[in-house]
Amino acid sequence: MSPRVAKTPRIEEVSAGGLVLDRSSRPWKAALIARRDRRGRLIWSLPKGHVEVGETNEQAAIREVHEETGIESSVLMTLGTIDFWFMAEDKRIHKTVHHYILNADGGELSDEDREVVEVAWIPIDDVAGKLAHSDERKLMARVPELLAGLADA
Repeated sequence: MSPRVAKTPRIEEVSAGGLVLDRSSRPWKAALIARRDRRGRLIWSLPKGHVEVGETNEQAAIREVHEETGIESSVLMTLGTIDFWFMAEDKRIHKTVHHYILNADGGELSDEDREVVEVAWIPIDDVAGKLAHSDERKLMARVPELLAGLADA
């Protein structure tokens, strides 16, 4: 008889957030957040967080953007979805993150969220170069085509 192998528990997590645009400036700017990684380095990313029970992905994106940046926003369109696996506390986590392009409707940029070290408005053309995660940089490659229809809006 073979020894019984304990299976690593698998957990599904869903988050939402995205690219928040200030279209009142020229060039347009996007709100990014920064956190410290385990080594203490500043890691820039798009604002995002867990979808709460009863929320749609879009509602979660709007809420998380507000919590992490202080900016009130509305969803303009879908940017894309990223999914990946990682290990945490002896669990195998499958995370799916739904990203949207959002319009900044109000509020003031703030790093009041305890998970956020810094927030900044970054010119849209500089965003991909600032992002730490390659999957978010890949999403940014879609942005010029997606935003083409908004250029005059």
